[in-house]
Amino acid sequence: MWLLIWLLCWLTVGKDVLIPSPAAVLLRLGQLICTLPFWQQVGLSLLRILTGFALALVLGVVFGALTARSALADTLLSPALRTVRAIPVASFIILLFVLMSKEYIPTVTSFLMVLPVVWSNLCRGIRETDQKLLELAAAYRFSRWKRVRLIYLPSLRPYFLAAITTAMGLAWKSGVAAEVLCIPRPAIGTQIYNSKLYLDIPDLFAWTVAVVLLSLALEWLLRRLLERDKRRGGGA
Repeated sequence: MWLLIWLLCWLTVGKDVLIPSPAAVLLRLGQLICTLPFWQQVGLSLLRILTGFALALVLGVVFGALTARSALADTLLSPALRTVRAIPVASFIILLFVLMSKEYIPTVTSFLMVLPVVWSNLCRGIRETDQKLLELAAAYRFSRWKRVRLIYLPSLRPYFLAAITTAMGLAWKSGVAAEVLCIPRPAIGTQIYNSKLYLDIPDLFAWTVAVVLLSLALEWLLRRLLERDKRRGGGA
């Protein structure tokens, strides 16, 4: 249906400089995929963005556990993390552009976008863990690790899954947006910026489609890994 709407828009406008046809975009995407620079740019963009995502994932879990269990940590960390979540991504990118090399901006931007999402979901999940199960664990004198493994981890799984699938999309979009503004070389965002600069609209659409497909592929891969881990845990 959406391809049909795209085709109708192209027929209505009648100018590839404004809206290219789906065939032209797919042809250009096919040409890009067959080149080595395309995969180099995709690989470097993935490296920058996934590095920020991984760092935010680790710190988000740590901060979530701290703020859920310590009133002092909650008082110190929560206002800062809520502020980070509220600030527009463009403001972060411009500020970071002044403070650091443009090569690191996509990584830091992805980190800042992902951290509040992981923190808030994990903190909520810990606080909503069934208190009756925790009382039962205390009565049977479970060790701390046994409580984590048998009570907290199963309880936190849906919160963690929701956090990382949402955060992956945010990391990818914000990282590419940072590349568009700071123009590191080579990068997907740099190619999007160059396409806009030279009014190469089929190229712009092709890179945008590539970004969407890569984002969907990353989310699918992440879900499959988590589902496989869940099956292993259930089997054990």
